[in-house]
Amino acid sequence: MDVKNTRERLDKLLVDRGLSMTRERARALIMSGAVIVGDCLVDKPGVLVPRDGEVRIRGDDNPYVSRGGLKLKGALLTFGICVKGLVVLDVGASTGGFTDCLLQEGAGKVYALDCGYGQLAWKLRQDQRVTVIERTNIRYFDGDGIHDGIDMAVIALRYFVWVIFVSNIDKLYSYTSILEPKTVG
Repeated sequence: MDVKNTRERLDKLLVDRGLSMTRERARALIMSGAVIVGDCLVDKPGVLVPRDGEVRIRGDDNPYVSRGGLKLKGALLTFGICVKGLVVLDVGASTGGFTDCLLQEGAGKVYALDCGYGQLAWKLRQDQRVTVIERTNIRYFDGDGIHDGIDMAVIALRYFVWVIFVSNIDKLYSYTSILEPKTVG
């Protein structure tokens, strides 16, 4: 029997078993010390483990596709903001942590805008409440592709881009925004 065929990378195994939505998330879980194989804590994503071995995640797992969802959930609770039924623009959507949180909190529609491509989690891409706007830099965004009035915007941008965005923000929405400037570096 070929030993190589009975073993698999731990990060891939977590995704295959549905314990993690993406390899990136699986690697983060593993490196944070949250994954147990048999009775051993494993913190290296590339470790080969038995395909049929016991693998479990300790502690509470993130209910969102990225940590951004936890951050936004905290802000919504802190500021008492209800997003039920709202149309929301997620600027700097990336993998979609904010978008996922908004949907789980009842947002009616989310426009997920990012200058990158192919980053948004698959489950969000497939959700009919999400419109993906990729390869679009907010500095040059004129609202093309948005067919609803925006009630709220959530923003995860570096400071210098955020300043440019704020100067044009009145064209895009009319309700509330939660801003999370990122530090450079």
